[in-house]
Amino acid sequence: MASEVGTEPGADRRAWIGLGVLAAGLSMIVVDGTIVGVALPVIIDDLDMDLTDAQWVNSVYSVVFAALLLTAGRLGDRLGRRAMFIAGVVVFMAGSLLAALAGSAAALIAARVVQGVGGAFVLPTTLSSVNATFRGRDRVIAFAVWGAVISGMAAIGPLLGGWLTTAFTWPWIFVVNLPIGAAVLVGAVLTVRETRATITAPGLDVDGLLLSVIGFGGVIFALIEGQSLGWWTPIAEFEVLGFSWPVDAPVSVVPVAAAVGVTALVLFVFWERHRAVGSHRSAILDLSLFRVPTFSWGNLTALAVAIGEFGLLLVLPLFLVNALGLTTMGAGVVLAAMALGAFASGAAARHLAAAMGPTRVVILGLALEAVGVAVVAVFVSSTVSPWVLAVLLAVYGSGLGLASAQLTGTVLADIPPEKSGEGSATQSTFRQLGSALGSAIVGAVLSVSLAHTLTDRLEPVTAVPAPVQEQLVTATRDSAGGTIEGLREQGETGRLGPAGPEATSALAEGFGDATRISLFAASGFLALGLVSATALHVRTRRP
Repeated sequence: MASEVGTEPGADRRAWIGLGVLAAGLSMIVVDGTIVGVALPVIIDDLDMDLTDAQWVNSVYSVVFAALLLTAGRLGDRLGRRAMFIAGVVVFMAGSLLAALAGSAAALIAARVVQGVGGAFVLPTTLSSVNATFRGRDRVIAFAVWGAVISGMAAIGPLLGGWLTTAFTWPWIFVVNLPIGAAVLVGAVLTVRETRATITAPGLDVDGLLLSVIGFGGVIFALIEGQSLGWWTPIAEFEVLGFSWPVDAPVSVVPVAAAVGVTALVLFVFWERHRAVGSHRSAILDLSLFRVPTFSWGNLTALAVAIGEFGLLLVLPLFLVNALGLTTMGAGVVLAAMALGAFASGAAARHLAAAMGPTRVVILGLALEAVGVAVVAVFVSSTVSPWVLAVLLAVYGSGLGLASAQLTGTVLADIPPEKSGEGSATQSTFRQLGSALGSAIVGAVLSVSLAHTLTDRLEPVTAVPAPVQEQLVTATRDSAGGTIEGLREQGETGRLGPAGPEATSALAEGFGDATRISLFAASGFLALGLVSATALHVRTRRP
């Protein structure tokens, strides 16, 4: 049993200022989930990374996030949410500094792991603090602010990343977190009230934490590494910490990792049920929460939507910079159209919810998202105007703002305050798991598609011999399109001679074809989220 202590009956001036501080901390970690995408082409070139490295840089943050969120939310309930928020900001700042100093792909990935740990402490404590501090109409407004920050800052991340990378260098996308984090720490100490739950169930669920880490890590590893290590038959040797999986093994390490991950997740569910029901000990996942229809269907919706949203944010920057030839700043400006749409619709979402009900607003938002991404996919080509894409992305962004602003409050609407830490951490886990899966799944679709589309587009270029074509396909695929920019700069003076411009155009068209396929995949997941949101609407008692 748990009861809430340390909460205020009303929302006074200090509470609203504290909400602003929490929103600033939330903005910092949300932006970091998307700011890297637009800088990836530059990072890939600077650190000599391949597409697999890029996927890890983009997704390991979310993997660690997802694995630790449940435990972080539970610790916040026990030790104090403000204390956990402050600790998370400190760890996140340390990870940001390490990322800025990284000189290799491995160092950057390790730094992103540290950032993920810090972010996992910050996000659930912000939402559970809002849920525990505000009541009634104030809570509705506070949830709307929280949802608008999630959607708007995720969309504005690419613009900030493009500007920092162009005006300075890519490490500045991480350096910028240090002064912001310092200001958030001061604000948290002065304005955020400490809240916690009195938990009488004994023990700390270490086994559950380990099972969730192994489960999430195994599944994401398989999705990202399948293309480079082999989905079933080994095509490359895998080495880590002195352990080696040889290329002549009867089966690749990928299906083994996937099986271990799925098994661990199944055991995790049974273990959590055993701790909470069988032995009445503290569990990091309260399965009883899923008996609440708004909570269960809302989380499924958040999972599907995050897969589509973050898959898009991995693929589009690579296309804009490498296939269209935009600068990172130019790509950021195009992607900023999402932020404009999200902020505009997020501000109107509360009024729409009052008129037509929050679940209907979520459905409307997801419909705009799914259709918006599908239309973007239709228009994607190596010759499309960036401004056309910007207009279409504004439509997508308006749906993002509507859906995110109302989905958060809907998921937790029927969760009692004393369960807010677990509820918000579970919701955040589903979203972060979706983020990691989005980078992994849509990234895998892009990689597989490139193998076919690049080959098909290059084949008619008879001036380039077949062996050279094969090398170009491999290099373009491994560099996530970075080869195209190099060939574009060489023109007819490079190793391809007069055939250089034609080959470059063919590679750009092939990358556009693969991007189109990937975006259709992202749109499909958004459509699944729309179906789930419709089920959520049917099962809620709210109009």
